Amino acid sequence: MKSKPRGGRAIVSSAHLVSETAGALSEFEYGLIVAANAFNRWIVRGMAAAGLPDLGALDVLVLHSVNHRAREKKLADLCFVLNVEDTHTVNYALRKLSRLDLVAGTRQGKEIYYKTTKAGQDACTKYRAVREDCLVAAFSAFAGLRGGESADAQDAELGEAAQLLRALSGLYDQAARAATSL
Repeated sequence: MKSKPRGGRAIVSSAHLVSETAGALSEFEYGLIVAANAFNRWIVRGMAAAGLPDLGALDVLVLHSVNHRAREKKLADLCFVLNVEDTHTVNYALRKLSRLDLVAGTRQGKEIYYKTTKAGQDACTKYRAVREDCLVAAFSAFAGLRGGESADAQDAELGEAAQLLRALSGLYDQAARAATSL
């Protein structure tokens, strides 16, 4: 059975991949591609507005992850949390952030544990202010355009979307493992 989108024709990136049994999956994947690229563009430009114009998307994500809960983190933990398989890319980001004096590493046995420096913490705080001004304010206005949905209802909807994305990431990871064995 072919799935039909609400508004007529499906919006997909690759029509040749549309499944007869899961057409909505192709629409979802296209939405995911567009959203991921928009998110990456946002975090890079948001951090540039916060005063750090030379960071890439992974650099920004690593900085925020190191800063999270003010606990030291090792490379393997950062890769795990960010779901990054190639540790070299995260290690490169850590070296870049260290050169910029945003994170510092301390060797404990065979591991290096990273934490944000005062400059790194300040950068995360400035980024948060930019996020509040540019994204959170617009997001609140967006709720009003959707029929005056309450903030609690909007938060619940976003929470459900986040749960769905986490569940789907598990399905994609499993499919990646299966494809590796083909």
